[in-house]
Amino acid sequence: MIIAKLALRASSAVALALATTSIAVAPQAAAQEAAPQVPELVDGRIPVAEFVKQANMSGTRISPDGRHLAYRTGQGGREVLVLLDLENLGTPPKLILASEEAREAGERTMTSFRWVGNDHVVMTVISRENMNGQLADFRRLVAYDINSGEMVQQAWRDAGFDAGQILNINHDNGTYLLQRDSVATSTERWGIPEVVEVDVSDGSYKTVQRTNPVVRGWVADGNGMVRAGFNSDSKNGKVRMLYRSENDANFKTVYNEADASFTGTLPSPRMFIPGTDDAYVISREDGYDKLYRMNMNTMQLGEPIFEVEGYDLQGIITNQDNTKVVGYYTFDGTMRRVFTDPTLKAIKGGLEEVFGQDEAVIVDYTDDFSKVIVYGGGMRREGGYYLYDTQSGSLRLLNWTRTALKDAPLNPVKAEWYTASDGTRIQAIVTYPRHRMGEKNLPVVVMPHGGPFGVQSATNSTEPWNQPLAEQGYVVIQPNYRGSGGYGRAFEEMGREPGGYGKRMQDDLNDILTAYGEKGVIDPNRACIMGWSYGGYAAARGAQRDPNVWKCAIAGAGVYDMPLMNKWDARNLGRFNSGFQATSEDPEGISSARNTDGPWAPILIVAAKRDARIPMEQSDTLVDNLKKSGKVEGRDFRYIVQEQGTHNLPYDDVHIQWIEEAYAWLEKYNPAYIPSDGDSAPALVSFD
Repeated sequence: MIIAKLALRASSAVALALATTSIAVAPQAAAQEAAPQVPELVDGRIPVAEFVKQANMSGTRISPDGRHLAYRTGQGGREVLVLLDLENLGTPPKLILASEEAREAGERTMTSFRWVGNDHVVMTVISRENMNGQLADFRRLVAYDINSGEMVQQAWRDAGFDAGQILNINHDNGTYLLQRDSVATSTERWGIPEVVEVDVSDGSYKTVQRTNPVVRGWVADGNGMVRAGFNSDSKNGKVRMLYRSENDANFKTVYNEADASFTGTLPSPRMFIPGTDDAYVISREDGYDKLYRMNMNTMQLGEPIFEVEGYDLQGIITNQDNTKVVGYYTFDGTMRRVFTDPTLKAIKGGLEEVFGQDEAVIVDYTDDFSKVIVYGGGMRREGGYYLYDTQSGSLRLLNWTRTALKDAPLNPVKAEWYTASDGTRIQAIVTYPRHRMGEKNLPVVVMPHGGPFGVQSATNSTEPWNQPLAEQGYVVIQPNYRGSGGYGRAFEEMGREPGGYGKRMQDDLNDILTAYGEKGVIDPNRACIMGWSYGGYAAARGAQRDPNVWKCAIAGAGVYDMPLMNKWDARNLGRFNSGFQATSEDPEGISSARNTDGPWAPILIVAAKRDARIPMEQSDTLVDNLKKSGKVEGRDFRYIVQEQGTHNLPYDDVHIQWIEEAYAWLEKYNPAYIPSDGDSAPALVSFD
């Protein structure tokens, strides 16, 4: 793919559109030519590990003046935060801080970062400590001064467990509002936050909102005034919202309700509309998440402002000051950013002329739109990050997401519909193996997403195991089974019915084999099921309930004993929140660990020793019961405990182990290529 020639046409189109916004843009300027595609990757198979290694560049944030870029990068199998001088791109990036996830007591990790002004990168740091035998995370902010290279603690004095939530940033004077627990008076106030204004240069602060005994979280408007407070009762589920119009006014309760269905949308302000008592909110008032204007005093909704017919709106995009809506996060099987601001809309349109439709994502930009960070690719090809100068028209590659792959072709991904056996239409994300286009009756891996009330998008952005397995010759189908988010309240409620978990939701997975088998796309007799978290639950349940359907199963970090998990949730999440997943009328019957007798499909079980969400007792219980039922390790099941693993697979070592072991299990019980196939496996490409 040669960027230079196409960029001339795009920069002209952008220049014409931006002329109406009074931004000077050169109509014709040469763009740097992107590195060519690696030819050997077209024909050869890319090893599975290459798709899950830490990215060379991710989470990019440009400074307000456009001179520097902070981003994450992989280094030695872990993730680190670095700083790049955009005015001297020949200078190597400078290491700021390691950002990997904490695994042991005493470890610290960076979880996120933001610019405050042009000279400071403010990082959220988690310190994991042992508190009376339980691991607890303390959250703090640290600012990195790009001029001195020093780290500056931010409002640490008298801070409690959590002192890490930024509510508003004033880039002009280098201050921001920070919500934090304070122990200045008593440890009994932990969990009841105050709001302080912090000077990023030295970490000093002053109180702007004192604690309120009924508030556990604050919200500020774009001008830096605290306007709302929230609290939730873990016993009855009621969410209480307090509001005020002016800085010196008293807060009053405007909302205090519970959603026992867990499928509603809290009408919380996404953006306060300046000069009014109104805010933009997202609500499922008529079944789907839509954007409304709501009066904060009366909680009355106006008419819908923006919606995606038949789907839930995912969110709004605001300007840097959080005072104006400039676009929306939408979903229709594919997650997208749709801009309404004329400048951003023009920039995106011009960039899509370069990269192709849906292949240009505006990641970040300066206040004056003069510099734009663009992610190019990611749908049909591996992608990279580019610096687009709207004044000169230049488009310069900063780094590939994965240097080894560059802009290699990806396996085609499509959002498609199929009909379940009870007539319900379900959307699935289908990845077709690029080496086997046109071939029929292919092996398939059905991969239910986690959650279970999330949603999978045709963007290769989450649970990225579709690409490595499709590359090896499998059709990979990731269904948004009933109960998934994105399709409205009624569809989500279907997954919460008493016969949903472990039964009708499992049928949705089995029905894929019928639907795609009838099309001739797959061979239903060459099917395995694989997943992580809820997907791990579904994989194990499939191996136990439907061993005649699945050739094998691969389950990671799953729940296998539902009554045991319900008790854990009740202890750790509270009485009300523990009902989030306790929806089945038959918890014992849908628990694979309680039904280990009888035939099972061969199952690979992977557990993360440091998983903070799913306790190890879930996997241990399943394995113990399999053994008691006469199942033989190495033949009927394989058990892998990742000593350094967490629920999120944040490291190269554990992530590579997961995908390589999964592929080995597939090859053992459901090989991608067999002698009766009309094709053979292309050679693997070596990256050594």
